[in-house]
Amino acid sequence: MNIALYLRVSTDRQTTNSQAVELRDYCARRGWNNTREYSDTTSGAKFSREGLDALMRDVRKGRVDAIVAYKLDRLGRSLAHLAQLISEMTAHRVALIIPQQGIDTSASNPAAQLQLNILCAVAEFEREIIRERVNSGLRAARARGAVFGRPAKTLKHLPRVRALREAGRNVSQIARELTLPYASTHKLVAMCASV
Repeated sequence: MNIALYLRVSTDRQTTNSQAVELRDYCARRGWNNTREYSDTTSGAKFSREGLDALMRDVRKGRVDAIVAYKLDRLGRSLAHLAQLISEMTAHRVALIIPQQGIDTSASNPAAQLQLNILCAVAEFEREIIRERVNSGLRAARARGAVFGRPAKTLKHLPRVRALREAGRNVSQIARELTLPYASTHKLVAMCASV
């Protein structure tokens, strides 16, 4: 098995030594010799961390079978971030093992499926809450008159299209003259007509 040890401390006044010793001993007791360590010295509230990002890249490439961490809060402090990580681990069939907290989602653990289902249910609940908040915010913004999406690059041609249309040009002629796609020109002409 390819085992990844994830170690994190919040400040450079701390070290990952005690975490590393405990996790290495745990892996040795289980007979896991093929281990690689990933570490960070930064707040757990940060979603992007050099060590964690490298770990997740290896997860996506299929180079990791299990992740062993000292405590769950070493991976992340927010439920949303943990939910995202657990979801990605599940999708890539990577076990999460936190010896200190009795979490082991590997296939060799009889309670693994229960733990994984509970973690996934919490993750899904958090995603639903986030989605509802986002949708509520979008509805409120639209009610205030906000417009979403990229502004069309062709809108800058609207005054010229209006002038050409008033001069009697058809859509094809306007499109050729402004070197615009026919469909975009047709939309601009329609906008001129509705104003």
